[in-house]
Amino acid sequence: MISKRIIPCLDICDGCVVKGINFSNLQIIDDPVSLAHFYNENGADELVFYDITASFEQRTLFYEVLIRTAQEIFIPLTVGGNIRTLEDFDHVLKFGADKVSINTGAIYNPDFIESAARKYGSQCVVLSMDVKRVDGHFRVFQKGGREDTGLDALDWAAYGAEHGAGELVVNSIDTDGVKNGFDLELLSKVCNRVDIPVIASGGAGNMEHFAQLFQKIPGVDAGLAASIFHRREVDIPLLKVFLRDRGIEMRIDNGTAASACIR
Repeated sequence: MISKRIIPCLDICDGCVVKGINFSNLQIIDDPVSLAHFYNENGADELVFYDITASFEQRTLFYEVLIRTAQEIFIPLTVGGNIRTLEDFDHVLKFGADKVSINTGAIYNPDFIESAARKYGSQCVVLSMDVKRVDGHFRVFQKGGREDTGLDALDWAAYGAEHGAGELVVNSIDTDGVKNGFDLELLSKVCNRVDIPVIASGGAGNMEHFAQLFQKIPGVDAGLAASIFHRREVDIPLLKVFLRDRGIEMRIDNGTAASACIR
């Protein structure tokens, strides 16, 4: 059985980690470098670094912050933020990323997914989708959730999987920051359309929400969250033990298990 992954997300704005509700009302949380170091030492399976305003502001992401963050960790790092060209892709990998998340760049140029996969391998290409319900349909949004693209989210997920994306991050705008649980309806429908790993994002508020996610939608490979980890509302070592005790396969090393026992 393949282990499920727990992934903290660093949403970066003006060089700081921020978090909001439904992609708005952002508040500064912490310094990305110190948070990255903390997660590297406390059981995170991977880390995601999103420069969330790079596309909206039409600028390159904060490479200096990325470099310092990457130097602090030894777990896989996924990086995104206005990645539109193969040159952008190459820069991010050289500055410390293991995988590159593309979103708005792929919407403007769908061929970008396949081009990146051919050059760098599908394992490096992560298609990130910001999804919101519009008139009963799941639609893809861009520019930090500000603009409706008109794309059907389920069709877009299938297109990405068929054209070289190695993973899919599904960010539910409807549940983001609300802490009432993951968007199980959306995630179930996406998993039924693709055969690549799916990372669930948006809505986690407690440990039980992760259990519900993995038990009700076995096709989901990872749970991603931000504020509940940043504010220490949920402790990753304890979460992993909690999930393991409910029959969910987790990566738990001796250090993680010992840390959970101490707590």
